Amino acid sequence: MSQQRIEDLQPILKAMQQHHLQSGPADARLRQDRLQRAASLLRDNRPGLVDAMNADFGNRSIYQSMAADIGTTLNTLRYAAEQVAGWMQPETVATPMPGVQARIERQPLGVMGIISPWNFPLNLAFGPLAGVLAAGNTALIKPSELTPRTSELLAELIARYFDPMEVGVVLGDAATGVAFSQLAFDHLVFTGSTTVGRNVMRAAAENLVPVTLELGGKSPVVVSPDADIAQAISRTLTVKTFNAGQICLSPDYMLVPADKQTELVSAAQAFMREAFPRIQDNPDYTAIISARHYERLLGLLDDAQQKGARIVSLAPADEAACDAGTRKIAPHLVLDATDDMQIMQEEIFGPLLPVKTSPSDEAAIAYINTHPRPLAVYYFGDEAQGQHAIATQTTSGALVINDIMSHVAIETLPFGGVGPSGMGAYHGIHGFMRFTHNKAVVVQSPDGAANLRLRAPYADKLTHLETMLSA
Repeated sequence: MSQQRIEDLQPILKAMQQHHLQSGPADARLRQDRLQRAASLLRDNRPGLVDAMNADFGNRSIYQSMAADIGTTLNTLRYAAEQVAGWMQPETVATPMPGVQARIERQPLGVMGIISPWNFPLNLAFGPLAGVLAAGNTALIKPSELTPRTSELLAELIARYFDPMEVGVVLGDAATGVAFSQLAFDHLVFTGSTTVGRNVMRAAAENLVPVTLELGGKSPVVVSPDADIAQAISRTLTVKTFNAGQICLSPDYMLVPADKQTELVSAAQAFMREAFPRIQDNPDYTAIISARHYERLLGLLDDAQQKGARIVSLAPADEAACDAGTRKIAPHLVLDATDDMQIMQEEIFGPLLPVKTSPSDEAAIAYINTHPRPLAVYYFGDEAQGQHAIATQTTSGALVINDIMSHVAIETLPFGGVGPSGMGAYHGIHGFMRFTHNKAVVVQSPDGAANLRLRAPYADKLTHLETMLSA
C-alpha cells in the first residue's frame, strides 16, 4: 500500500483549513452535492469495492458487504442530503430583555479528521462523513492499513469524485495513524478499540481538538426468565455470525437463567444447521481479518477451556471448527464463563459467545453495572416491568429490546457510546449537530436597554435590583 509521507500531513491540513476559510460557509446546495457525490461513489463502484473487501478479508460475504458497507451507508448519505436544508436553518430563541433578538446559527467547524477501522471500511468512513459534509465541513480520512486494497481504492475514488480541498485520504501504517491523530483538526472522529481510543484522545488533547470516539467494549445480552430462548439465541447468532462477529456492536456475552442453558445450546445448534450448513467453503461466512486476530481468538478459547469453561463448537458435524488456511472460525458457545477468563476481560471481535448464568433480571443488571458501560445492551423479555428496569437501571450507548443491533439502521436515532464505549454520537441530525458549532447571535434593541442596565452610576439601579430580588 502506498503511504503518505508523515511530514506532508501538516501542510495538507493547513491548506484545507485555509481553503475552507477562503471559500466561506457551504450553502445547502453544495452540501447536498457533496453528499450525493459520496453516494454516487459507493453506488457506481460497488462491484470493485466489494471485490476489494473480499480480497482484504480473504473471504468477505458479498451480501454482508453490499448490505452493511454499501446499502446502509447509501441510506445514511441520502437521508442527510434530503434533510440538510432544514437542519441548517437558524433557530430563533426567546430572550428576557424586551426588543432584543437572539438566534442560534449553525456554523461549520472546519476540517475534520476521520480515522476509520477495517471491520466495515466503507460504512465507518462514510457514516461519520455524512454528518461532516451535511454540517458544511470538509474532511481528511485515514482508513485502516489492515484493509489495504479497499483503502487504496477508496483513495483513488475519492480523488476522482472530490476536489482534494473537500475530501482527502491519507494512506499509511500505524505510525501514520499516530501522526494523523496529532494534527490540529477542528474535530477528530475515531472508530476502534478503547485502548487506541485513549491514545487518540491524549494526542488530540495536545491541540485541544474535540473528539468523537466510537469504541466498543463488551455489549451484553440479557435473557429474561420469561424470554423465548430460541428467539434470543437465533437473533443473537444472526449478528454474531454477521462479518464473523467482527463488529463493535456484536454481542459479547449472554446472561441466561441456569435452567435455560441446555435449551439454548440446542436452539443454537438448530439455528446454525439452517443458516450455515457449511462454513469453511461457504462464501456467506466471512473470514477473520488476519492471522494475528485468528490466533488471538483461538487463544481466548484455549484460555477459557483451561479455566473451566465448557466449549461447544457450532461447526457442522463433518467440519473442523477452525482452519488456519481459510482463517474461518465456526461460532463457539463458551459455557460457564467466569470473569477471570480473558474472553470476559476484552472485547472479542469474533464468533465466540461466552454464556454466564444469571438467576434474574435484577442480578443481570447488577452484573452489568459493575463493569464498564457498554456500547449497547440487548434485552430479551416481553414483560413491561423487566423492559423498564433494564432501560432505567443500566447506562449504555443504546438499548435494543428483543433484537440485536437493529438500532444502527434507524437514521433518526443517535449512534454512539458512553464512558469507556465512546463519546459523542452521529447519524442523522445527531451527526449534523455533533459536527456543527451552534453560535449564539444577539441583536441589541434600538434603545440598548440590556446594555444600559450595566452602565454606571449604579445607585438608582441598585435600589431597583434590590426590589426585584426581594420579590
